[in-house]
Amino acid sequence: MPVITFREALNAAMRNEMKRDENVILLGEDIAGGKGAGGQQDAWGGVLGATAGLYTEFGPDRVFDTPISESAFIGAAAGAAVTGLRPVAQLMFVTFFGVAGDALFNQMAKFRYMFGGKTKTPCVIRTLYGAGTGAASQHSDCYYPIFTHVPGLKVVVPSTPYEAKGLMISAIRDDDPVIFFEHQAMSGDKGEVPDGEYTVPFGEARVVREGKDATVVALGRMVQFAEKAAEELAQDGVECELLDPRTASPLDSDAILKSVKKTGRLVIVDESLPRCGLASDISAIISEQGFHTLKAPIRRVTPQHNHVPFAPNLEQAHIPSPEKIVEAVKSVTGGK
Repeated sequence: MPVITFREALNAAMRNEMKRDENVILLGEDIAGGKGAGGQQDAWGGVLGATAGLYTEFGPDRVFDTPISESAFIGAAAGAAVTGLRPVAQLMFVTFFGVAGDALFNQMAKFRYMFGGKTKTPCVIRTLYGAGTGAASQHSDCYYPIFTHVPGLKVVVPSTPYEAKGLMISAIRDDDPVIFFEHQAMSGDKGEVPDGEYTVPFGEARVVREGKDATVVALGRMVQFAEKAAEELAQDGVECELLDPRTASPLDSDAILKSVKKTGRLVIVDESLPRCGLASDISAIISEQGFHTLKAPIRRVTPQHNHVPFAPNLEQAHIPSPEKIVEAVKSVTGGK
């Protein structure tokens, strides 16, 4: 099986869907041009190169560079979706979402509801999130809980190149708006990805590792950190069951409840902030529906309630780490 990067997996997914369906279009800032296209000198393929080459292959009628106006092109994507196209728009960094808030929250999220189910909004919003690259606080936030809060939006947070390709294909084929979160520190991560098309379903958690002593739930980049922690804990005889929800909305709460019933302990690793974050949401679900299965208090491993620092040492201290996850698991297993 080929080994490719996270960005190449996304590129392959978009290329596959553009070949399959002529209604799929791309729009965003600096996504056009491709590499080596005639007359195109600034051919980035997007801020991290995920759309490189697609302009060359599919042309200017399907790959559009937009002005630096998120409110304009996210609004255009919403309109294109309800008129029969399947736009994939890149909101360069999720921290810019406020500029396009009306189109995201008050329009595309509500179209199906407001029109009594008689319309579809097949629109994907690709966006970068996450700390760890020295991009400072205005480019590093982890805002998937905000979108998870809004009915009508599906929220996807892939953790590997394999997941990225399969989830992106599912997102483009979905008839509802999907916010697709890509961690900027994972763009060059490599993994095995099949050549052909395949889909990864929404709302079905992946069991990354089976175990009996504690359940660890993590998504996005935090899955990597949780895997490292689980490997270290296994050397001390603590077997963690690691779940990757894949999507924050819909959330596979049944899989989490089932795992907690098995292990009796829960640690949630979340790069979003602790107040009203995904870890808080999962904690509430388990407390309400699975409290009787718990053998220890739920632990959350999150940043402090701060903006992402720019100083490298402070930024690393801000992000959940494998060491913090190990400490949390030991606290709920009694230091076993």
